[in-house]
Amino acid sequence: MSSTNEATVIHVDDTAGKAPVTSAAPPPAAAAPTAPVQQQQQRKGGGVPFLLRSGAEGFRRCMALVDLLLRVAAFGPTLAAAIATGTSDETLSVFTEHFQFRARFDDFPTFVFLVAANAIAAGYLVLSLPFSVVGIIRPKATVARLLLLIGDTVMVVLVTAAASAAAAIVYVAHEGNPRANWVPICMNFHGFCERTSGAVVASFLAVLIFILLVLLSACAIRRRQC
Repeated sequence: MSSTNEATVIHVDDTAGKAPVTSAAPPPAAAAPTAPVQQQQQRKGGGVPFLLRSGAEGFRRCMALVDLLLRVAAFGPTLAAAIATGTSDETLSVFTEHFQFRARFDDFPTFVFLVAANAIAAGYLVLSLPFSVVGIIRPKATVARLLLLIGDTVMVVLVTAAASAAAAIVYVAHEGNPRANWVPICMNFHGFCERTSGAVVASFLAVLIFILLVLLSACAIRRRQC
């Protein structure tokens, strides 16, 4: 029998006596939220305040809030103009109490028109507040916005006509007209002229606010952001 010498190879492990090194596996990535979950988060607003939610809906809601504040702000000038003109009567005594000059607003049809226009505008602003609140709660309600747009446009025309006509009378009362031999009366009736002049200024301020309301209503009706 022939013997065969087999070479034995011994592999020496260098890591003998050392603690085995283990590498921690990275944690699994969080799964992306599914489409229904994303839609639910968007409906809840993601924790964003009610009036500051992003998107077209939040933009319309903020515009509706500005619309409500402008209506409250416009109520003051219209009511003040109506009251100031309606209480502008003044009596000027000359020599005796039996010989008097009076300046009454109802002697001028223009001032009567100014009182009526501002009173109507003030009443309209009060009645329009619920429609403006509907725009905040339901931003997609276009019917309420359309009614407000029509009403605001009518109020712009009405108050502008009354304020412009009254401004012409106030100017003549202050300056007169030498060519027509119209004497200025404000040098004698100071209270009457101050009240009517203030009413004209307040009316034009209300017209400016109404114009802003028309622009806001028109922008809110549009589907895309302005």
